[in-house]
Amino acid sequence: MFNAPQALKRLVIGKAMRSEELGETLLPKRLALPIFASDPLSSVAYATGEILLVLTVGGTAFLTLTPWIAAGVVALMAVVVMSYRQVVHAYPSGGGSYEVVSKNLGANAGLVVAASLLVDYVMTVAVSVASGVDNIISAFGGLAGYRVALAVGFVVLLTAMNLRGVRESGRAFAAPTYLFIGGILLMVVTGLVRVVFGDDPQAPTAAFGIHPAEGGDNLAGLGLLMLGLRAFASGCTALTGVEAISNGVPAFRAPKSRNAASTMSAMGILAVVMFIGVTVLAMTSNVHYVDDACQLSGLAGDCSTYTQQTVIAQLASTFLGGDNSILFYFIQAVTALVLILAANTAFNGFPLLASILAQHRYLPRQMHTRGDRLAFSNGIIALAVVAGGLLWFYKADVTSLIHLYILGVFTSFTLSQIGMVRHWNRALATESDPAVRGAAQRSRVINGLGAVTTALVLVIVLITKFTQGAWLAVLAAVALWAMMRGIRRHYDAVSSELAVEDPAEESAKPTRVHGVVLVSKLHKATLRALGYAQAFRPDTLEALTVAVEKDATDELRAQWDAYGIEVALKVLDSPYREITKPVVSYVREYRRASPREAVAVFIPEYVVGHWWEHLLHNQSALWLKSRLLFTPGVMVISVPWQLASAPRADRPARRAPGAMRRGEPAPVKGTAEPERV
Repeated sequence: MFNAPQALKRLVIGKAMRSEELGETLLPKRLALPIFASDPLSSVAYATGEILLVLTVGGTAFLTLTPWIAAGVVALMAVVVMSYRQVVHAYPSGGGSYEVVSKNLGANAGLVVAASLLVDYVMTVAVSVASGVDNIISAFGGLAGYRVALAVGFVVLLTAMNLRGVRESGRAFAAPTYLFIGGILLMVVTGLVRVVFGDDPQAPTAAFGIHPAEGGDNLAGLGLLMLGLRAFASGCTALTGVEAISNGVPAFRAPKSRNAASTMSAMGILAVVMFIGVTVLAMTSNVHYVDDACQLSGLAGDCSTYTQQTVIAQLASTFLGGDNSILFYFIQAVTALVLILAANTAFNGFPLLASILAQHRYLPRQMHTRGDRLAFSNGIIALAVVAGGLLWFYKADVTSLIHLYILGVFTSFTLSQIGMVRHWNRALATESDPAVRGAAQRSRVINGLGAVTTALVLVIVLITKFTQGAWLAVLAAVALWAMMRGIRRHYDAVSSELAVEDPAEESAKPTRVHGVVLVSKLHKATLRALGYAQAFRPDTLEALTVAVEKDATDELRAQWDAYGIEVALKVLDSPYREITKPVVSYVREYRRASPREAVAVFIPEYVVGHWWEHLLHNQSALWLKSRLLFTPGVMVISVPWQLASAPRADRPARRAPGAMRRGEPAPVKGTAEPERV
């Protein structure tokens, strides 16, 4: 029988994989780089722009601070990459910051990191996709009205690709990432060569002046310091996603730690080179990039309708032949594509971290379940739903979303580096080998430097971004932390409640079993339920019906006697035409009268084949079960009857389209491919 939802599922995510095929999904370094490092690599497309957006509050006067701020971002990137290389080697199991902090600073601190990272992964998807759509609109301004639809559509596409599995999505994402790296390096080298040989190309916005924001032209002292700190905090978006490699170590091929560390070094070098190159070109070509286009002076026409090009678009137009050249469209295409695919860093990091948290009983256990393609499907879907909702709510606006960004990642940076310092302190306390001690001491210095610098940046980010929207990210992380604590308390309470204390007492059999078969009409489903109940051989057995309509009840009694059914039929009065309440009251009263007896309630149910048929059948049975399950000592047993529309084991299964061409064997009669969530 053709199953449309199943066919659509196979079309989207592919054929199910066996558990033993998990090893085939492990990644070589060439695929791990685009999967786990596409976020920090792609952030060079907007990190420089975020610095300029803040500095232009004071007009063009403060753009001279750009190289100093960029230098600070580069130094921070180097420290963070070196620090996380130590994490990869010390904790190769894939917990990353969460594992480091939990083991060295305690479970509560570990949950702070986990909550911060989960929020930041969501923001990574939202910001990366929104920025990618911005670059598409920079090349094709007519698409501006479809910003939200494009953003949400890309999230859906990314979700489908990741549901197909890590390795398969890696192949799809590798080419755009490497093309982006090549395109940016080509633009940087071309631009630097032109500048060195005396050419002086100017950006399309270089001729425009910038109106300072209110009070922006009078900044001095503390105000100027705060402006610089805000610009630095915005530029630190270049560091988002750096920790994803440490979370994804188990996905690497052996030797896992060494390959992960090498990939992290390659990512750091490429990100720094591209960021420096883009920033230098933006300064030499006098790119003017503002939060509101009406800040630009000299615009022809209505400033409110002016579509401002991104920094990357302006540089490509300036150094690669104008905004109608092939290279311009190439840069815009690969930039937009890699920014959208950069969300894949979160689509890999979020489900992995959620799986570890579920294993530790801080999230629902379903988050630890692998889907048909051996990916953590539930985590992928949860991430997509929340990120898509944010894009819709904030209208896919990068400027609005960016304020909620990077706070979480620097929280995890800081706590993980403090945790690593404690890790090395413990190691040094028990290690006597001079060579090993020397290596541990060097690692401690690196992690100590990382802890100090990232803590300083965390304070800067918190101060400068809190009132601009970062408080929402803080609130979300706190709520998530409290929720995970509550989930763990629930699981612990259930485990404690179910723990065996006295096996003899807790496995004692009931003195008697009283069977009850619920009857509405006398038909095949009722007779099957009666036969099934008799096969159980309860000590006593009765049939139970509720007299809602007198004529129908009299007819049932007559049929019961005519068929000579040996099981006694008991009729419950229902003056208010209720079914559930009289049955539940009768069963509970029986239990009160005979507390050492068990009651087995057999409920005939129809099995249907179409979704709409569920609305027409079994409603009373479902409600009865939901009430009876809360009654101690009562077992509820469903006795199914398959209607003609239901898939039947005695019917031959149909082969999937194209199965014969692919050489797949014919399905065995009565079998079906198992479903997994």
